[in-house]
Parts: sequence; C-alpha cells; structure tokens
Amino acid sequence: MLSSAPLAERVRPKSLDEYIGQKHIIGKGKPLYNAIKSGAIPSMIFWGPPGVGKTTLAHIISQELKRPFFVLSATESGVKQVREVIEKAHKSRFMGTQNAVLFIDEIHRFNKSQQDSLLGAVEQGVITLIGATTENPSFEVNAALLSRSEVYVLKNLEVPELREVIERAISLDNQLNQKKIILKELDALMVLSGGDARRVLNTLELVIQSKSEAKQITITNELVEKTVQQKRPVYDKSGEQHYDIISAFIKSMRGSDPNAAVYYLARMIEGGEDPLFIARRMVILASEDIGNANPTALVLATNGYQAVHAIGYPECRIILSQVAVYLATSPKSNATYSAIGKAQKLVRETGNLEVPLALRNAPTKLMKDLDYGVGYKYAHDHGGFVDMEFMPAEIRGKVLYQPANNPRENETRKRMQAFWKGKYGY
Repeated sequence: MLSSAPLAERVRPKSLDEYIGQKHIIGKGKPLYNAIKSGAIPSMIFWGPPGVGKTTLAHIISQELKRPFFVLSATESGVKQVREVIEKAHKSRFMGTQNAVLFIDEIHRFNKSQQDSLLGAVEQGVITLIGATTENPSFEVNAALLSRSEVYVLKNLEVPELREVIERAISLDNQLNQKKIILKELDALMVLSGGDARRVLNTLELVIQSKSEAKQITITNELVEKTVQQKRPVYDKSGEQHYDIISAFIKSMRGSDPNAAVYYLARMIEGGEDPLFIARRMVILASEDIGNANPTALVLATNGYQAVHAIGYPECRIILSQVAVYLATSPKSNATYSAIGKAQKLVRETGNLEVPLALRNAPTKLMKDLDYGVGYKYAHDHGGFVDMEFMPAEIRGKVLYQPANNPRENETRKRMQAFWKGKYGY
C-alpha cells in the first residue's frame, strides 16, 4: 500500500549514519556527536532555518539514547501539557529508566510563563530539553532557560548535501523507485529549495507526480520550472532573516558595493518588505555613513523616501534602486556621526556646564547688568569668523569633529585650518 505521507516524511533519517548535513556539530568527533555516543547529552536548543534537520536530529538522539521521548508543539501546547509531560517523566524515572527527552518544536512561540514551567524539571534532571527554533534564541528564549541549555546553530544544506538527500530518497522510497528517475539538471531544484531539505524533496515529488504516467522521468530545469511555476524567495519580514538582510544591505552600501546593495534590495522587494522601511534606513545611512563627504546624499535619500511614500510598489522599486546605487557609490564619512557620539558622551561625563557669558542671551535689564552677552562678537561683522571661545571653560579646546579624508571634507579641513590656525587640531 502506498503511503500518503509526503516524501520528506517517508525518507526521514532514523540514525546518525543516515543523517545528512550539519557536520560542524554532528560530524564524527564533534562535541554533539561525542555527547550522543556517550549518552550524556545536555539540554539544548537547535537554531536554524526550516528544513535543515532540527526535528529529525531530535528524534535520532532519542533513538540513540533509548530514553522515553515526548514531543510538544509550541503552537498547540500550553503550561498544562508541559506539566503533564513532566509528570509522566517523573513516573518513568521511578520505573528505572533514564531521564526523558522532551522535544519542543517552535519553542520561540512559548511565552515566558510556558518557558518558566520547564525550568524546574530541566534543573532537576527530570527531563532533557531539546528545543527547535527558527528565531534567534537570544531574543525568543528566556535567559534562565537559555543559560541551562547548549545552543547549536544548524545551517542551510549545501548543494552537494541536497543532491545526496535527493539520491538517498530515490533509492529508498518505494514509490519513487518504481520509476526510472534520471537527474540530468538540478539547478532549478537547488534554487527553489533555498537549502531546505524538506522543500527540495517535496518539490521533487511534485515534479514526479506531474509525470505520473511515465515510467522514466528525466529531471531538468525546464521541467521543474514548468511544474512549480514561480516560487517567492523565503523572507520572513518579522524574523531573523529580516534583520540579517537589512544588515547586509546597509553594510553593502557602507562598503561601496552597489552590486551587493541591489541584490539585497531585490531580496527584500521580492519578499514583500515595507518599502518605507527600506527608504528610512537609506536616509539614516546617508547621514551616518556619507555625511559631509557628499551632503547631496541626504537630500536624495530624503526625496527618495518621499517619492516611495507617494508611489508605492511596484514602481517604487526603481527609486529604491537609484538611491541605493547612489549611496553605495558615494564617498564615505562617519565624521559627523562620530562627533555627536563624542559630544553626548562628554555631556554625560561633565554635566550641566556653564555657558560662557558672552554667548548668553540678554533679553532683560537684569541679564544685561549681569554681563550676559558682553564680549560677544557678531561673526558677520568680522568677515564671517571671529577667534573667540565658544565652549564652556571646563572643556575648552575639546575636539569633537575631525573631518574625514575625502575631497569635500579635506576642503573643510583647509578652511578650518585657515580660521583656527592649529587650534582644535585643525
């Protein structure tokens, strides 16, 4: 009888020898491999994208250790279910078995009280916890539980590993090996998979089912694309990848790489990211990373933000691309960004210093009698510059802004040198 389960489920590995990928943590001699073989595993969190083997690895560990194994899904379970499992684990210990393994899928969806309900059992060794999450556990798992667990990062599978997953499935699955399947081209499958073993297998099965009458099926890029049509790239606007891709986008522009900037911009556009979020970040970068090396960058980024707001998708992608390329190819300076950071630090360290009398406003007779404003020289009466002290007395001569080494700010440096003649380091 043919199984109705998806291909990925039908060929799920059942032992470490069958497990593909994640050699950095589960390869022979690696810490987790050694812990499993010794039978002394810690509580742990598996953090990684979908389809990289988190659930499979948890099941394999339970098989290897031959311990009672309980599974909860954070989307379907609450504190009551957690306590019921802990009670069962307590009872299993009285029967002479080792402590149970509790696997919680999507543990990031547990709220604080649900996560707290696990702490006592983990601390006392009643259960060994294995949690799986696609989200950064630093943000989604509370500190007390995280401190009692090892975190293992699982990665997307590489192309050779995905090919091995496909070949293993074809050789093992009773439904697939009834046909002759020739793997001629796999590029389309690999792109669509995004490093996700489950997706690559289920896509393969979909392609094969589209040729259900054929005894021989040749897998080509054309066949895959025709069967699957177009698949939107994976992009979670509220998750880890949201932050990773915007970070890569910003760093590409800061690093003057327009090609990478446009690539990461396209990743966000294809994933449906809010265009105003992208535009806002470019306004910030224009000031933080370009500044006075090219003041027009801030003007263009701000106008770009307004244009994106007025137009929206899909046409605003052109504006976003124009601004991103302009920012990426502009000269860079973080001198003004550094200056305000230094100034704020100085203010926190020195408190409310007295403003020099010459700079104070004197709207009343009393203030004038107290010499407010006395000694102030109006710069425009002196050709636009006067050599007087503007800082509070306690921090005179403090240098906060140093022009960066680029053509425009080098001109600024020369102008400051002509004015201040060595003062403030100019």
